Amino acid sequence: MANRQITRRILIGAVITAILLCFFLVRPQDSPNPAIRSSSQVAIPEPAALTNNDVTKGEVVMPKLGNETAKAELGRATWKYFHTMLARYPEEPTTEQQEILRSFIYLFARLYPCGECASHFQGHLTKYPPQVSSRNIASGWGCFIHNEVNAMLKKPEFDCNKIGDFYDCGCAEDEKSDDKKQELQSQNQDPSPE
Repeated sequence: MANRQITRRILIGAVITAILLCFFLVRPQDSPNPAIRSSSQVAIPEPAALTNNDVTKGEVVMPKLGNETAKAELGRATWKYFHTMLARYPEEPTTEQQEILRSFIYLFARLYPCGECASHFQGHLTKYPPQVSSRNIASGWGCFIHNEVNAMLKKPEFDCNKIGDFYDCGCAEDEKSDDKKQELQSQNQDPSPE
């Protein structure tokens, strides 16, 4: 009878061991539902080791935009945004600010929602790289590149001397505010000697 109990305990222990081994060692290789996959089964892509040049000078991302009305509306809104951004750019930008604007313009050309337009814009950037050393230079370059696009589209050339009138950056209010601050600061300083 003691032999039977020992045999029975060994058999139960073996079954439990086999179940535990199956549970811990034999798992499905790829569950069809990502929500129930364990972290060891989820393929985590390696981060891309791209240089700044790879990111900014790659191929366009978006497909062709076939709707001509949407393309025209997008173009008008984009030029408004583009010229306003350049008009608000610092007059004396830091090296970092210059690189940010340069990179933005190249990334903008890759991500523009009209792939065909983006490709054309990239061609213009290859021929005429962004000029970002000051507000005036960046704004002038922006107007020049806009006229390059207009010439390609057989549209009239824009008078770059009127860019500030046509694309109002809202800077006048900022300038008034800055003038008032300077005036208040000069009034608060007491020039009288002690």
